[in-house]
Amino acid sequence: MPTPKIENGAPCWIDLMTANPEQARDFYQQLMGWTYETGDEEKYGGYIMALKDGRPVAGMMKNDGQSGYPDVWSTYLRVEDINAAAEAAAAAGGQVYVPPMEVPEQGHMAMFGDAGGAAVGAWQFGGMTGFEVHDEAGAPVWHELQTRNYPAAVKFYQDVFGWQTDVMSDTEEFRYTTLGAGDGARAGILDAAAFLPEGVPSNWQVYFGVENVDAAIETAVGLGGRLLQPAEDTPFGRMATLADPTGAVFRINEVRPGA
Repeated sequence: MPTPKIENGAPCWIDLMTANPEQARDFYQQLMGWTYETGDEEKYGGYIMALKDGRPVAGMMKNDGQSGYPDVWSTYLRVEDINAAAEAAAAAGGQVYVPPMEVPEQGHMAMFGDAGGAAVGAWQFGGMTGFEVHDEAGAPVWHELQTRNYPAAVKFYQDVFGWQTDVMSDTEEFRYTTLGAGDGARAGILDAAAFLPEGVPSNWQVYFGVENVDAAIETAVGLGGRLLQPAEDTPFGRMATLADPTGAVFRINEVRPGA
């Protein structure tokens, strides 16, 4: 598979903040087929790179509990200028949770809160140019913002990340805007105000490809994960929502082998 072309503003990386990196490594290795490389402790804080067939697909780092945040998967969007992106985020009604910082030899990162309160990362390419596997089993296949403030969120991503958006649906039951259109879409924004559980903030969710959703659920639960939303057939394939053993939420989406 060719390395995905990642345009400015599009999702380019995901990583997991986890209270138990060893358990997470084993869980995702058995579920996704990943192998791992661990970065230099002094330079990168022991950041773990997850590989699919030898190519970078995701990262992991230890959640030491000091931030007060639960274990979570984060999505990062590509930017050309990390400092300009931080200024734009603040000007567009967002917050800068983690100011721009250099990751030696790899690039520059920051973490923002968008106008609807969801955390989203920004990454300026250096030596690390994002995930090298996408749209296949064992890799991310979709990235979705579930927001309580849909109009503000759509405008935020247009203004801060330069999204060229397409309205996929605009009914009372289902409002959805995508980055790009049709088969070229790279991410989505869902109006989730009506169904996000009380106390759950707006958030980004990652969908991983699996060859068989039902078999993946059985594997995940057997490894200590939890089924949060049962498998269902949708116009976009069979899907389910899971939590890993320490509670980080993710979705799975059935893909054809070799697709």
